[in-house]
Amino acid sequence: MDIARPDVARSRRRRRILITIATFVALVTVTVGLSRLKPAAPSVERGVQLIDTVKRGPLLRQVRGSGTLVAEEVNWIPAVSEGRVDRIFIQPGTPVTADSVLLALSNPELSLAAQDAMLNLKAAEAEHVDLRVRLESQLLTQQAAAAQVEAEYHQAKLQAEADTELGKSGLVSALNVKLSNVRADELANRAEIEKKRLEISEESNRAQLQAQGARVEQVRALADLRRRQFEALRVRAGRDGVLQQLPVEVGQRVTPGTILAKVAEPGRLKAELRIAETQAKDILIGQSATIDTRNGTVPGRVSRIDPASQNGTVSVDVKMEGALPKGARPDLSVDGAIELENLKDVLFVGRPAFGQENSMVGIFKLDEDGRGASRVQVKLGRSSVTSIEIVEGLKVGDQVILSDTSAWDAFDRIRLN
Repeated sequence: MDIARPDVARSRRRRRILITIATFVALVTVTVGLSRLKPAAPSVERGVQLIDTVKRGPLLRQVRGSGTLVAEEVNWIPAVSEGRVDRIFIQPGTPVTADSVLLALSNPELSLAAQDAMLNLKAAEAEHVDLRVRLESQLLTQQAAAAQVEAEYHQAKLQAEADTELGKSGLVSALNVKLSNVRADELANRAEIEKKRLEISEESNRAQLQAQGARVEQVRALADLRRRQFEALRVRAGRDGVLQQLPVEVGQRVTPGTILAKVAEPGRLKAELRIAETQAKDILIGQSATIDTRNGTVPGRVSRIDPASQNGTVSVDVKMEGALPKGARPDLSVDGAIELENLKDVLFVGRPAFGQENSMVGIFKLDEDGRGASRVQVKLGRSSVTSIEIVEGLKVGDQVILSDTSAWDAFDRIRLN
């Protein structure tokens, strides 16, 4: 028969509990230990990384930008009046002079208006001449009447003087003497009135001639305007240079203000560069620059800085100071470098793919054996096109990785294979 052994069952149960507890403790210990382990450093191919050595010496600060060559002086030719393009005489790219006719427009209404204005001018000029002749004739008539009254006055005066002398001798009655003096006084008044009438007539004639002359000038100005508008239907270059653009076609209808042509002088060009607004803050008028036309370089100086930013860039004009290479022409794509300053003795390295000037960034510095790299905090200073100043965090001879390391932001070390 089976004999019950409760102590054995109790012992087995106690053993299972101890084993379970030991297993649980072991698992907790392993988990905590693993959680405290640092992640393994990732492996990176050394050959694909851009590595540079920290140096000390002079650093030429520059900013670069791309742009185009544009003419310093451009003549945009707008349409003066409405018209239809009848004929194009010169195509873009052709050298022209100031009097070169580029194209011809037609406008029958303007032609008729010019003829009417010219006829109105001739009529106004004829009216002016007629008025002057009539007024001169009337003035001569008044002058003759005034002269006649003046003569009669002098005769009456002499007669009165003679009668007065004879009256003293008793040869002429006192009544006749009084009558002679009265007539002389009357003619004197008439002569004075005629003189004033003559002066008023002269002033009136001048006023009428001036009014008529003003009307003639008004009609002449309108006629000149219509004539210039009519002559402007034959569109001229207006300056010596090269015809760059002719954005119209035969048969096209144009309105006043429509751009018909663009003429520029190819020998006087400037570079119009687009500089990133983050790099344009240190650019000043007069700074030296170098323009690369891809067929030669030309020195220049900054002549204008656009006060506004467009699409994240600032427009900077560079005036050429040297002879342009062959093939230089308006709208040619160019690259430009502007010299900001020349730092004499600074610590610098190649510009990394991350981090801006005057900022603190983490950079991987290579170990002495070159097999690994550790992240160090580096304070950056002023920057150039390909280099940047090191303020603190590195020393001369340190090698650093300049490539984009954002994929390893979670690691402080990497292995280089």
